Amino acid sequence: MPGLLFFLLFVFSFSTVSASTKQDQVYIVYLGEHAGARAKEAILEDHHALLLSVKGSEEEARASLLYSYKHSLNGFAALLSGEEATKLSERAEVVSTFRSDGRWSPHTTRSWDFLGFEEGLTGLHSKERLPSGANAGENVIVGMLDSGIWPESKSFGDQGLGPVPARWKGVCQGGDSFNSSSCNRKIIGARYYLKAYEAHYGRLNTTTAFRSPRDHDGHGTHTASTVAGRVVPGVAALGGFASGTASGGAPLARLAIYKVCWPIPGPNPNIENTCFDADMLAAMDDAVGDGVDVMSVSIGASGRPPPLAQDGIAVGALHAAKRGVVVVCSGGNSGPAPATVSNLAPWILTVGASSIDRSFNSPIRLGDGRVIMGQTVTPYQLAANRTYQIVYAAHAAVPGTPANVTNQCLPNSLSPAKVRGKIVVCLRGSGLRVGKGLEVKRAGGAAIVLGNPPMYGSEVPVDAHVLPGTAVSMANVDAILQYINSSANPTAYLDRSRTVLDVKPSPVMAQFSSRGPNVLEPSILKPDVTAPGLNILAAWSEASSPTKLDGDNRVVKYNIISGTSMSCPHVSATAVLLKAAHPDWSAAAIRSAIMTTATTKDAEGSPIMNGDGTVAGPMDYGAGHIRPRHALDPGLVYDASFQDYLLFACSSGGGEQLDRSFPCPASPPRPYDLNYPSLAVHGFNGSITVRRTVTNVGQHDAHYSVAVVEPRGVCVKVSPTSLSFARAGEKKAFTVKIEAKAERKGRRVNRKYLAGSYTWSDGVHVVSSPVVVLVP
Repeated sequence: MPGLLFFLLFVFSFSTVSASTKQDQVYIVYLGEHAGARAKEAILEDHHALLLSVKGSEEEARASLLYSYKHSLNGFAALLSGEEATKLSERAEVVSTFRSDGRWSPHTTRSWDFLGFEEGLTGLHSKERLPSGANAGENVIVGMLDSGIWPESKSFGDQGLGPVPARWKGVCQGGDSFNSSSCNRKIIGARYYLKAYEAHYGRLNTTTAFRSPRDHDGHGTHTASTVAGRVVPGVAALGGFASGTASGGAPLARLAIYKVCWPIPGPNPNIENTCFDADMLAAMDDAVGDGVDVMSVSIGASGRPPPLAQDGIAVGALHAAKRGVVVVCSGGNSGPAPATVSNLAPWILTVGASSIDRSFNSPIRLGDGRVIMGQTVTPYQLAANRTYQIVYAAHAAVPGTPANVTNQCLPNSLSPAKVRGKIVVCLRGSGLRVGKGLEVKRAGGAAIVLGNPPMYGSEVPVDAHVLPGTAVSMANVDAILQYINSSANPTAYLDRSRTVLDVKPSPVMAQFSSRGPNVLEPSILKPDVTAPGLNILAAWSEASSPTKLDGDNRVVKYNIISGTSMSCPHVSATAVLLKAAHPDWSAAAIRSAIMTTATTKDAEGSPIMNGDGTVAGPMDYGAGHIRPRHALDPGLVYDASFQDYLLFACSSGGGEQLDRSFPCPASPPRPYDLNYPSLAVHGFNGSITVRRTVTNVGQHDAHYSVAVVEPRGVCVKVSPTSLSFARAGEKKAFTVKIEAKAERKGRRVNRKYLAGSYTWSDGVHVVSSPVVVLVP
């Protein structure tokens, strides 16, 4: 899995920490919105009263409370038995009661320059490729939910920044190796949350993590600098790769750090982090109360996503959106399998991952004279002026290795007698990519060539291996294996790697990026957009090595990693820039601007492709690849309110009432009638008519006409076909009728979905929406 960033699903077991004699677990009791303005003390007493209704005494009730959510949403987290949780869920004022599971984990420079090419802005200086208004982001505050921050990084310096915005209400929480001086005018606040984590795992082992906002992992530092890192010249990854000037997308924005992810105890706790619902919800509630404008959340769940009313991130994001906070989340690294995307609520902006136009070319010279191109950021080199025998891992596995993983170079799977001094070809799949290199080194191998199985195609994430090594595409590893199998004495040599720019085609959808459709509600297309997420350079924690492996003692200030964790902060930064330019826009309007101005073409004007060579589509990239400059002036936006989202929840899936003060109507609007910037329908028989409303955010006296690209075999009619606006802020409604064409009715199709689009244009603005018809 890419970048060590999308970790295993961990099922919550009985807590070893309890406020009572029972084996209690952490539950979240969600009560919806607050009933008007109330003092925090009054809210806390209400929560105590609810707990007292199921606990034996007031003392036990107070001791069981972990968090009282009182800024943006109403609810609390407490240690409860299953019976107590059930009793609370039956009360009229309770929306939902659900366990705070550790099912969540992080989804884990040049990328901002590349976005300029996607805007069609070739030949410009890099600072000109940033969207106009980037300097105006100085008073925008972005909240980072992640593994903390390394505050000493040059990416977080505050030179030249003005005073902290007066509206900021947050704190700089001290702890291990972190105090008030760790914050500045860049990192204006920092908190950490681990009550639910410790209720599950016991007290934090401070040899593997700081009990403070300081980042021991690297992931949080990387994402924070991608959003808002300062302009830092002379930056490079280990070995001098990707050298140049590092900068976040909104380098003058302010950062508020909310550390919610912690190491999973085990043999190598540095490898895997986990994040608990109750801790994340407390952070999101505080972030809204502190005054953040944007939240960047590179975290998601594996497996089937929970219902919205039992999803801590979705619940927190809903109440944040009501207060104008844009919440951006990673879509997950479980691709390319369909229906794997996470963070599915329509009030969340969900991001896929794609490549940029940079590679790290590492030629592999085979003994027959052929040169195969790999990619690596490994600084180590083989001895010069000689060749090395090259062996396939499957031919060098120790007896007893399961037949289906003999080529995987899993721990203790290689025979030292068969690989010593040789280049070993391993395949991606099970286990960590850098762990495979460690196994080759353990067995005495000279170098590793890491090859793609068919599912990963041409996508090549790079790693700083612990020995010489490189990675190759599926086609190239097939060529290498063909050579090995046809030669009596196969040999090879790995040349030094170099950074190459302007790689074509780009962007390409990463195969690891999770795909649609949305398993909770197929009428909402997810992911929403894609952004750079493959081989991204950003700041790193100096407490973490570039591989995170035990025994890797290398220290780096900047590191290259991959994942939708990396693409999410690119979109968060775009949201920051839009918030600066349009402070009165709602979260939905900002999401709409980013989606409707996205492109489905690569930098050469051809359709965006997948890493396996197929043409990508809306299930891969949503509305397309972001274009920040275009998003600043979208022309029209699709807006939505808190009430719209409540109505959507009433009609979606099992029909969830997300707020007890807003009863679901007997006939709520259909899910696909939510005023969303994309359009997806499924399971229709005959025809469906969908309603949308656009708001003019451009010039007065604007006239738009529509162009339709129909999905194959589907008739799409937009009515009316033109819209006129006399003033900014004016709204106009239209309908989209979708009907199977006569020759299509009753016929089976080979694809799981059919894709088209409709686009409004006034000659200046192009406002595009994908149309997706899911085939039963």
